[in-house]
Amino acid sequence: MMFRRFLDKVEPAFGKEGKLRHLFPLYEAADTFLYTPADVTSGPTHVRDSIDLKRIMIVVVVALIPCTAMAIYNTGYQANQAIAEMPDVNAYDDWRDAIMSASGLSYDPGNIVSNILLGTLYFLPVYIVTVIAGGFWEVLFSIVRRHEVNEGFLVTSLLFPLTLPPTIPLWQVALGITFGVVLGKEVFGGTGKNFLNPALTARAFLYFAYPAAITGNAIWTAADGFSGATPLGIMAVAPVAEGLSAIQDVTWWQAFFGWMQGSMGETSTLACLVGAVVLIATGIGSWQIMAGVVLGAGGLSTLFWAVGSSSNPMFLLPPWWHLVVGGFAFGTVFMATDPVSAAVTSVGKWVYGVLIGAMTILIRVINPAYPEGIMLAILFGNVLAPLIDHFVVQANVKRRVARYGT
Repeated sequence: MMFRRFLDKVEPAFGKEGKLRHLFPLYEAADTFLYTPADVTSGPTHVRDSIDLKRIMIVVVVALIPCTAMAIYNTGYQANQAIAEMPDVNAYDDWRDAIMSASGLSYDPGNIVSNILLGTLYFLPVYIVTVIAGGFWEVLFSIVRRHEVNEGFLVTSLLFPLTLPPTIPLWQVALGITFGVVLGKEVFGGTGKNFLNPALTARAFLYFAYPAAITGNAIWTAADGFSGATPLGIMAVAPVAEGLSAIQDVTWWQAFFGWMQGSMGETSTLACLVGAVVLIATGIGSWQIMAGVVLGAGGLSTLFWAVGSSSNPMFLLPPWWHLVVGGFAFGTVFMATDPVSAAVTSVGKWVYGVLIGAMTILIRVINPAYPEGIMLAILFGNVLAPLIDHFVVQANVKRRVARYGT
């Protein structure tokens, strides 16, 4: 209550005639983040609902907790395991090494605390830089346009780090989130008006602008001089004769639980499924879109797998493997279902989801130079979402006219 009274006391300074009126978005952001907005609807013409943007974003953040926890633990685990296998690898920056030494922990993959601490030392700086750089642009545009700072950045600031490898340079993190927030959202008017997912836009920018820091074998494990390719990366360049045995070092269950190389928060299908349950149970994530993506990917990957190929090893990856490798599960649950950039009509959601799933497999299999696929497929779906909804609405109008004559 004391902090509530303090906010009420300083509010006039941020009002239209106050000395700090230009900083009103900062005041409003702190007030609405900590407390329920005081403004409420009244009268019989209004529809009342307990859900608002703030609560939606908080639920999404809660749904992302399992992926975040897995990002921290698996990053530390993979790095510690690399050191255990190759003791001569120079794996750590001086400041991280100093913190690990001060903690009294060894680089032991069997030590849970060691894995968590080391993973935190890689994930936390990426997250902090994302919040500072992206938050700066959010606040700046809010001040210039004189509107509130939307809670949407809470989700963007967590999604983006989870899509990055642990070795990403921090200056690239700042540049990427700047691109995603400014050119992926704010130039279109801000939260709710963008047609591309900002976090995915930022990731795509880094993918094409700085491919050496986003692709390859040496970026996935936080250990200098250690190469650990992802299953998709291995299959893309494996001899066809080896087939699925090319990725025998990783079992399907390891891929499902997330014990493998990859972007920090995208490796665990299980963690993504927990998040999916939260989003679907609260009505925030569309189960139609998720199911559509799985159906589209499962159907086309089954077709390619049945046809086979004598020259392309990606044809030999079974459909059940496509569902647990790369960022498929993460993209399906958290990126494709973005309510702003996704299709909104009931039929459109199915079409949108199936399109993304099929495009993911098409990119993965036909063009192994881009073995991931889900990122480009979702952005492609974002661009087509308004068109999909348009045709669905027009089809409904035509049916209504044919039935009722009006």
